Amino acid sequence: MNTAISALPSPNTTGRAETPMAFAKAIVTAYTQRDMDPSMALNEAQIAPNLLNQADARITATQMEWLSATAMKALDDEALGWFSRRLPWGSYGMLVRASLTAPNLGVALQRWCRHHGLLTDDIHLQITQEHGVARLELHEHRDLGALQEFCVVSVLRNALGVACWLTDSRIPLLQTTLRFASPPHANSYRVLFDGPSQFNAPLHSLQFDAGYLNLPVRRDEAALQRMLKRALLLTVRPYRRDRMLVEKVRQTLAEHPEHSRNADDLAAWLNLSARTLHRQLKEEGASLQQLKDAVRRDLAIDLLLRTSRGIKQIASEVGFQNEKSFMRAFKTWTGQTPEEFRSTKTH
Repeated sequence: MNTAISALPSPNTTGRAETPMAFAKAIVTAYTQRDMDPSMALNEAQIAPNLLNQADARITATQMEWLSATAMKALDDEALGWFSRRLPWGSYGMLVRASLTAPNLGVALQRWCRHHGLLTDDIHLQITQEHGVARLELHEHRDLGALQEFCVVSVLRNALGVACWLTDSRIPLLQTTLRFASPPHANSYRVLFDGPSQFNAPLHSLQFDAGYLNLPVRRDEAALQRMLKRALLLTVRPYRRDRMLVEKVRQTLAEHPEHSRNADDLAAWLNLSARTLHRQLKEEGASLQQLKDAVRRDLAIDLLLRTSRGIKQIASEVGFQNEKSFMRAFKTWTGQTPEEFRSTKTH
């Protein structure tokens, strides 16, 4: 991506070192392929050359960000040697711009995959969905050789980072599948991709809940310009906020009230802990009580307008123990009593 190197800080080598040194070594390989010296990039990223051949060595996310950005600029190749032709500076930024006007993530990713094919035909990207699971697939059309792992991991993490950025939402992975064998640093994949990772799989893919494809694209050109100053952060820093959680909770409250008696039951139904449920809703600016009230309000309004049921019966159906507490809550929601609301809306 078109990152502004001048905007990057000096690497923070005191952070958690979780990125495999194998990826730094792959960047050095890209320099070697061009008969160029990587010493300056390694020095600026504060990576000692003698560590490159230590299989268990790790670097921090900031070091990887700095090394990648410096190498992309020096090599004028945002693909860092993966493909049979260079991807000039700004190529991936162009892909983001092409996806920016999409109405939702599904369309944005389809555009991303299609336009990526204009940059290189060495790999093919596609988005599919089946049985409620979306799958971002990467197919190799050329032997990627020693750079296979670095290329596949980088492209998939880049696409996931952009998807999260476009929707301003965390997109938790159900599974990551990879065609290559488990590498010596396989334990790093718990950090690279959340959810389980399967090696020696039939294809490279990221799998996630297809509901995320319906999330609207929330970014504009101004946001893109700000993002491009530190674009590599999209691949090294995971999103925390999950914008689909609110809709999942709302849907469960409406369609499965038997799982909504309390936070523990609801969280278990959503495969979360109650603490995580409350925390993630708070990050989204919502609370469980607010969502419960919203679902009750919507159901009450529907019953008032669509049926002739009495207020007492409606109060019971929307989960209130008595008519008086329902009437008090309804007036708080709408500024009118249930009878007043029904009268003004049906006449």
